[in-house]
Amino acid sequence: MKRIILIFTLALTLGLVLIPVAIAQDQPAAPAQTAVSINKITQVADKSGIKACTGRINQVANFLTAGVPGVGAMLFLPPANPDQQLVSVSMEIPIKGAAAAYASASFAPNQANGCGGMYETVVYWPQKCDVVANKNFGTLKKIGALSKAIFVRDGGVTTKIFFMPAGTGCVSIKKEVIR
Repeated sequence: MKRIILIFTLALTLGLVLIPVAIAQDQPAAPAQTAVSINKITQVADKSGIKACTGRINQVANFLTAGVPGVGAMLFLPPANPDQQLVSVSMEIPIKGAAAAYASASFAPNQANGCGGMYETVVYWPQKCDVVANKNFGTLKKIGALSKAIFVRDGGVTTKIFFMPAGTGCVSIKKEVIR
């Protein structure tokens, strides 16, 4: 209990509002009148006053979670003027072939396209980085290393995959900017 109080005290001190979102209990979408399901992350953001970015939040969260059960999320909401400031979400996403993926997405209103966003997914793989890169991202162009140890594959102008050795395994980091 003291730890929870400390976390919320720290969050308030830093001007953040942390909202845990339980997604594991999402029900399958009923036959809908619309083709897009509104996820729990988007619902919480909307109820918190974030309107300009709800479409982008829903797009990215649906893409990252893809209906996987057992997803957990925490929203970082601004303490004031929520529709005029950056909002971020952190997610734990269960995946096959790894324990889980960590995903982080951030959204900025008032951009040229209405709401800009970006996300990163982070996954630890027990295999070496060259094996992970070839097996999971083999169609992407190799573009070299950031410096020495972390190498990159090119997924286009807005997407890159980074591979970082971690012990006997590898951490892959996919980053995409959404304009």
